[in-house]
Amino acid sequence: MHMKLGNATILPAIPRAVDCFAGCGGMTAGFKKAGVSVVGAIEIDSDACDVYALNHPDVHLWRKGIQDVTAEDMLEKLGLRQGELELLGGCPPCQGFSSLRTRNGGRRVRDKRNDLIFDFQRLVIGLMPKAVMLENVPALFTNRRLVAFKKALKECGYAFEAKVLNVADYGVPQRRWRLVVLARRCGGVSFGDKAAHRFTVRDAIGNLPPAGASGDALHDLKENRTALTQQRIAAIPLNGGSRSALPEALQLKCHRKSDGFKDVYGRMSWDRPAPTITTGCFNPSKGRFLHPKENRAITMREASLLQTFPRNYRFPVGLGKVRIAAMIGNALPPEFIRCHAEQLLASPVRYEPSLKGA
Repeated sequence: MHMKLGNATILPAIPRAVDCFAGCGGMTAGFKKAGVSVVGAIEIDSDACDVYALNHPDVHLWRKGIQDVTAEDMLEKLGLRQGELELLGGCPPCQGFSSLRTRNGGRRVRDKRNDLIFDFQRLVIGLMPKAVMLENVPALFTNRRLVAFKKALKECGYAFEAKVLNVADYGVPQRRWRLVVLARRCGGVSFGDKAAHRFTVRDAIGNLPPAGASGDALHDLKENRTALTQQRIAAIPLNGGSRSALPEALQLKCHRKSDGFKDVYGRMSWDRPAPTITTGCFNPSKGRFLHPKENRAITMREASLLQTFPRNYRFPVGLGKVRIAAMIGNALPPEFIRCHAEQLLASPVRYEPSLKGA
């Protein structure tokens, strides 16, 4: 509830947020860890919507693309006026900006999803939230779309900062570089403080019970490997070993011809952050996704914990490992989001003039 003083409004004790491009709920989980009440979310993927609703049943979910959602409808559904929402967050689809798709920046990007940042911009202008958080891949940092987005923020009176950060510096047991744009209408902007030390694979998954009979369906999803693949995995040295140690008879032909992608069929190291958890994190041929000491890839529960999802976060196993891995790999690490959301909203309660026409 708001308190009034003339044309001014005191911010509510619990800030409210909307999560655009919500996926399975990584940003929402981070906002909630920061003490934010997430009141709305937008997501088009039906499976991701189901997972989101399962974990966040209290949030009004628009099951459609952001281009089909208007600021007016959002304000009406959420019972808000323009300028009252405390935080609008979003991570527009980044597949078109990824370094793999662009051959490390050497190929011009043509992907219609890249322009969805302008729909996010449209909602910023329509809602005029007190604060904005945009998260994406580093390649967006120098893209003309981000230049246009920052120009729109400035014209609307927002102060903003943009940085490319490693989530491993902010309490996430994983190396992952992300672009973060923070903006506020009132007051300056600062990013969250770095963690005192880096968290490791051991910190995240070292105390889990053995996979396969743990009672956690997500942790017990079975692997289906050929005998040769199992033999190859068993030959990888424990705790950080790589395929370079394989005898010639176990090496893949493509690896004999090329020395690229050295992390494939590699093991994670117990006492270092994990590599980036991607959509292929269930498959040892996609990266360094083997368990440090067990002869298997990491489980989907382990992947979700390395992304800092809560231990009880639910992913229905009926969706299958490929779909679950895609959601986890595409998600934002909640702890990373929490760190910056807390700092973004840390300013004291203040009086603020109402927006014209609100």
